[in-house]
Amino acid sequence: MTVIGILGGTFDPVHPGHVALAQAALSELPLGEVLWIPSGRPGHRAPPVASERDRLAMLRLATEGNPRFRIDAAELESGEPTYTVHTLSRLRAQLGKAQPLVLLLGSDSFLDLPTWLRWRELFDLAHIAHVSRPGHLASDGGPAPELSAEIARRSARGEQLAASAAGRIARFDMPPMDVSASAIRARLAAGQDTRHLLPAAVLAYIQSRHLYLKETL
Repeated sequence: MTVIGILGGTFDPVHPGHVALAQAALSELPLGEVLWIPSGRPGHRAPPVASERDRLAMLRLATEGNPRFRIDAAELESGEPTYTVHTLSRLRAQLGKAQPLVLLLGSDSFLDLPTWLRWRELFDLAHIAHVSRPGHLASDGGPAPELSAEIARRSARGEQLAASAAGRIARFDMPPMDVSASAIRARLAAGQDTRHLLPAAVLAYIQSRHLYLKETL
């Protein structure tokens, strides 16, 4: 059975860091595909700057060259706040109890996991694979005690994620990238060069739609 990686976010805008994370997960974990899930109204952060239509268009441009990337746009149509536990519950209901699902997280998001809504339920719905940066967890003070306890009892090697549908924690590596959507938006608003920070097709779309200008932020 194909193992599905889940990569959610506002993608406001999608940038090479997102793509590199997805590609690293495909390379290092037993994934058949990565399912990108753009959120409509995230429950834990400020609303996106770009519209649902524009964020979806940019995501399609950034992912269209990889046949192992797929987009699930269902949450863009919902007016309700989006939480990961709801996303995974929906996917589990659609795909069945036996389907291995792997929630892909950056290292910062993984450390924040105990602040998420009903976070312990996530392990009943999917595996979690997070980016491993040498020294990163230690430099941030390490995981919270409750997360450390889950790591101790759920840790697995990447290849073990295909053996069950949910419940394990694995790490994977990706090249370090100093890029964030908020920094990109700030540079765009200031009229600064972002050619090295965005896929060419995404930047062309942003410019054609006049997105992230100073007066829109």
